Amino acid sequence: MKILYAGSSHSSSLILESLITSTNEVIGVISQPDKRSKRRAAIEPSYVSSVAEKNNITVFKPKTLDENFKDKILKLNFDILLVVAYGKILPSWLLKSPSKESINIHYSLLPKYRGASPIQSALLNDEKITGISVMKMTDGLDEGPVYFFHKQKILHKDNRNTLEEKLTSLAIKNIGKDLSEIYFDKLAPIKQGSKNISYCKKIDKLSGKITLDQEESDSVFRKYKAYYGWPGLYFEFKNLKIKIHGIDLKVKKNTNFIKNKFYFHDNLLHAKTIDGIIVITHLQFPGKRIISSNDAANSYADFFID
Repeated sequence: MKILYAGSSHSSSLILESLITSTNEVIGVISQPDKRSKRRAAIEPSYVSSVAEKNNITVFKPKTLDENFKDKILKLNFDILLVVAYGKILPSWLLKSPSKESINIHYSLLPKYRGASPIQSALLNDEKITGISVMKMTDGLDEGPVYFFHKQKILHKDNRNTLEEKLTSLAIKNIGKDLSEIYFDKLAPIKQGSKNISYCKKIDKLSGKITLDQEESDSVFRKYKAYYGWPGLYFEFKNLKIKIHGIDLKVKKNTNFIKNKFYFHDNLLHAKTIDGIIVITHLQFPGKRIISSNDAANSYADFFID
């Protein structure tokens, strides 16, 4: 089976690696253009591009999916176009370009959480079950019929990183068998249901901003898990943006209103919410390293007094 692969993210690169080591042939890769690193001035390829280049696979990095790019792709001979977190809407001509099918691996149980942030949405909404959908691609956003669903439990301790790792492992475990059954016409995709359709909102840097005393404790925990890694969770206090890098998973309920929004108890930073208190175990001031609340108690006790 000849596969043209489209993706950009780290998780997508892991799935690509699994395909390269399989009996299938990856004849080319489409990925986002190289970008300037946030930490260094150098221009760096996407995770998927890096894997492809290390394995001497032709990589296409179009800024736009224009006629020049179209001419190059239509000269290729491939059975399956497999898309995993590429980052752009694909035109109809590209979806029709494989001899067999265009397939997308989506990190939710469709039609729930169509769009770009299904993992974060599942965590924000406190879902207990999620999974991946192996879908036939159509012109609509994640609206195509589904060949396979693979389910995954969401644990209370899961965050965006751990859940994405689990879903990626689930995809790697099943993709070889799934593609084979699609290729050999062993089943037909099933049209998505008309109930429980939902769409993900776009995640950006501002998504991680919270106002602690205007939110419920459970909501803060869910946002902390959903935005773990990027964009991260933060609050503003005395004109400073303070990032939260650790929260006590035990919600401390407290109906007694206190004068200040924050206080230290047993060298742990307690923050008031609408319905109680959360404990911030690790935090970071602008331009500073991450510190424990114990260190914050020694260095910033006065700062947290209103």
